[in-house]
Amino acid sequence: MPLTKEIARRRTFGIVSHPDAGKTTLTEKLLLFGGAIQEAGAVKSNKIKKGATSDFMEIERQRGISVATSVLAFEYHGKKINILDTPGHKDFAEDTFRTLTAVDSVIVVIDVAKGVEEQTEKLVQVCRMRQIPIIVFINKLDREGKDAFDLLDEVEQKLGLRVVPLSFPIGMGYEFKGIYNIWEQKLNLYSGENKQKISKGIEFNDIQSPELEKKIGEKSAQTLREEMELVTEIYPTFDRQSYLEGRLQPVFFGSALNNFGVKELLDCFIEIAPAPLAKMSDERLVKPEEDKVTGFVFKIHANMDPNHRNRLAFVKIVSGVFTRNVPYLHVRLDKRFKFSSPNTFFAEKKEIIEKSYPGDIVGLPDTGNFKIGDTLTEGEILNFKGIPSFSPEHFRYINNADPMKSKQMAKGVDQLMDEGVAQLFTMESNGRKIIGTVGALQYEVIQYRLEHEYGAKCTYENINVHKACWVDPENPNNEEYKEFVRIKQRYLARDKQGQLVFLADSAFSIQMSQQKYPTVRLHFTSEFK
Repeated sequence: MPLTKEIARRRTFGIVSHPDAGKTTLTEKLLLFGGAIQEAGAVKSNKIKKGATSDFMEIERQRGISVATSVLAFEYHGKKINILDTPGHKDFAEDTFRTLTAVDSVIVVIDVAKGVEEQTEKLVQVCRMRQIPIIVFINKLDREGKDAFDLLDEVEQKLGLRVVPLSFPIGMGYEFKGIYNIWEQKLNLYSGENKQKISKGIEFNDIQSPELEKKIGEKSAQTLREEMELVTEIYPTFDRQSYLEGRLQPVFFGSALNNFGVKELLDCFIEIAPAPLAKMSDERLVKPEEDKVTGFVFKIHANMDPNHRNRLAFVKIVSGVFTRNVPYLHVRLDKRFKFSSPNTFFAEKKEIIEKSYPGDIVGLPDTGNFKIGDTLTEGEILNFKGIPSFSPEHFRYINNADPMKSKQMAKGVDQLMDEGVAQLFTMESNGRKIIGTVGALQYEVIQYRLEHEYGAKCTYENINVHKACWVDPENPNNEEYKEFVRIKQRYLARDKQGQLVFLADSAFSIQMSQQKYPTVRLHFTSEFK
């Protein structure tokens, strides 16, 4: 199959939401419809040992939340679909922000009862900034929730979106009868009996027909007709181009847990969502149909399989055909590498793949050569834009609780920091190690993974640090810089790359340093060069 055809049949998208809106459940049901799994794991039930397919880290199964982006691929109606299921919890938002650099479109999941929540607002803001096409899925319709029109208003106001409903609920909660699929002009009636397998709705084309009363009762039929009139009057007609340019957002209603409304979402998604898009690099715009391979690392995961202590770098292919055993240039290291076992994903299941096309996510086994943001090409010097690096907000000393395991501890900390979940600082004065994270929950995850994946135990100790500032002197040999280093010695540390960092104890301290030492520039992320 020629490259252009392979590109046209790919859809790579992320699912984002506030925690508990049902994002991971929706991911599972998409896989169920795609025939990738036969039965869904009851995500919340502890009685059933099956966790959600996409939550493959042990801690995720225990806590019932996603803490790392997982990648899942399946085929549906001749299309190759790549889903990136992201963490909803704000403490893991940086993983989500990085993942958004690797998707071509996004599905935003909203809980019918809670409406638009804070984390959703932040994530949608990033999508709008990058003009990523968005589809909204309003979930949990089988529960009592807000009125459909109120929800649509809230989505428009809080998220700044211009919505167009492509399906509409008939009733809500106990009164929930089903969904009218505006996109296909079909009626799907709801029976909440089967959560595990796929339930089929009844097709129904004309809502003016007296048959409607027989299906859903007189009152519901009358309400649906009135609501459909309102929908046509209030909302714009769907226009694919406006959706692709991020100016119009289709909305679907459903209940992911009950497999309801998910098929409508998926069928419409594969028709309207964009195939892999061109991506801007620092040097030029890279188009997917170019012959030469380009791709970038947006995530690193240590210990995908704890038995083999392996690390995987997740690479989004931007252009060309990535082929197994062909040497590619690692731009930052200026070295060529060839990969004998590039993986494609299905949660923790991996398969070695011979060829990957633009839009695909490939897992490359890594011994420590990759960092987040690295670029692979066939020889051209390219660097892809917009992979954010975050300044930590929480800081703690990390101590080894078992001196017999110091080797395992060092290796574990080293590998987990490469994932970008946290940053490691070593104090210049006494060599003590400090871990900086964006969210406090990260400490629990690090502690858990050190113990269960590396056999090392750690404890934490509080330290008063307000912010990490990377030190960038105009002239490392001048007296001003030497004095800065001498005076601030007990606040100075090195990051994992050996760059000097000033761990300021207050905003006032940063302000005073900037006034007193104007030639010593302070940056709040490590990527300032």
